[in-house]
Amino acid sequence: MSLGEQRWFVPLLAICCWWTSAEAQHAHQSLRPYSKNSWYWAVGDVPVLLLGGSDDDNLFQWPKEKLIPQLDRIVAAGGNVIRNTMSDRQDQGFEVYPFLRLENGKYDLKQWNPEYWQRFKTLLSETAKRNIFVQIEVWDRFDYTDARADDPGRWEKKHPYNPQNNVNYSFEESGFVARYPDHPGANKQPFFFTTPQQRNNQVVLQYQQRFVDKMLEHSLAYRHVLYCIDNETQAEPAWGEYWARYIKAKAAAENKTVMVTEMWDDWNLRAPRHRQTFDHPGLYDFVDVSQNNHNRGDAHWQNFLFVKQYLSKQPRPMNTTKTYGADGNKFKHTDQDAIERFWRHLLAGAASIRFHRPDSGLGINDKAVACIKAARLLENQIPLWDLEPANQLLQDRSENEAFAAANTDRTKLAVYLPATPEGKALSSVKLALPNRTGEFEVHWIDIDQGIGTEKNRIKPISPLEIRSPSSGNVVAVIMAVAAEVR
Repeated sequence: MSLGEQRWFVPLLAICCWWTSAEAQHAHQSLRPYSKNSWYWAVGDVPVLLLGGSDDDNLFQWPKEKLIPQLDRIVAAGGNVIRNTMSDRQDQGFEVYPFLRLENGKYDLKQWNPEYWQRFKTLLSETAKRNIFVQIEVWDRFDYTDARADDPGRWEKKHPYNPQNNVNYSFEESGFVARYPDHPGANKQPFFFTTPQQRNNQVVLQYQQRFVDKMLEHSLAYRHVLYCIDNETQAEPAWGEYWARYIKAKAAAENKTVMVTEMWDDWNLRAPRHRQTFDHPGLYDFVDVSQNNHNRGDAHWQNFLFVKQYLSKQPRPMNTTKTYGADGNKFKHTDQDAIERFWRHLLAGAASIRFHRPDSGLGINDKAVACIKAARLLENQIPLWDLEPANQLLQDRSENEAFAAANTDRTKLAVYLPATPEGKALSSVKLALPNRTGEFEVHWIDIDQGIGTEKNRIKPISPLEIRSPSSGNVVAVIMAVAAEVR
């Protein structure tokens, strides 16, 4: 078999084997923390690394003829997770609201729009067929604002919950006003204050409950779903707590258990707000640290490790469903930023990593596809749940030059070297190895192409020099051939 054939055969074989084992479990068991390493997910007792990317955050709204090719592209890359906000904002023109629109142009919050819910059902069905896991976000604060420059009347002119757009309640009864021009991060929208421990707004809460009930009517029939209450929220803790308990109670009534979390807005994972999730493992079964992806370099790595240390007494899966970074976006993050963030989180121990939608992320473009394929190549050689972050093994390392992970006895190691900036020398670091007999095997994976190279055997010299073979993004896979230790 030629090297070119090997490049594709190995990852595809690994992916096919994984799908076979996962598919056998999938129909009967849902995602749970892995019993042997609860930083990761498992189906039954089969560990599952969730990797993905998609070109929108609410794929369920897509027409089926557009949705299916997107899902197939994700699977072909080795992807197995998407994000799905229940969002109804009409930013592409084909999105619909969940409520029935009457002949007078207003909505009736007591009647459903069948098209919205059929689309949701289709997404759940088609992802289940493909063993693609779905992380649902129930509420997205950007649906209930007029602050978007590209859609300034989103709440005022369009949204069914606005009293002037429905037949169910008035401004006085609901406590709403006609416009909310502030950025939703200001948390001035009363929509997010309705629960009993807040303003106890039963007029609006009853319709929010009906919506969640309808969502669960569909999603609880499937086992491949995770639940996140909000998208990057600044809401009071009581808001998320209420909906987490509500969803869990509804599931329990059907003798089912679901995994729930909340996603906070703070970019600094050390901020007190994040501890509303960290400190309540009985309520929040996993944590989403997506906002760490606004950080770069060593700070990005260290923030993630801070959370791992903080949660170490009760480890839980750490998901990062929004990996930011794309050339030319408003955050001034680059394609390279996205790739680096993906790989830092991978080696640091994230349970789920997904590229954010364009133009804030790579989505499932060619770079994202290559990145996911490269990650599956690494997983095929070293299961990520066998590793721990191990930058302490690196010597002569500059800021953001290399990131390492290793198993306990240092017989399996991975070192990620980010792309070298133009005009700079190729990255080179030293790696401390244990004193051993026998040899080590080094295998380079080209992340930018999603391919591997042939393996080379080396003498167990410590420290071992790890020199990048190219100026692109690469990972070195280093494994002991013999297991004896002096």
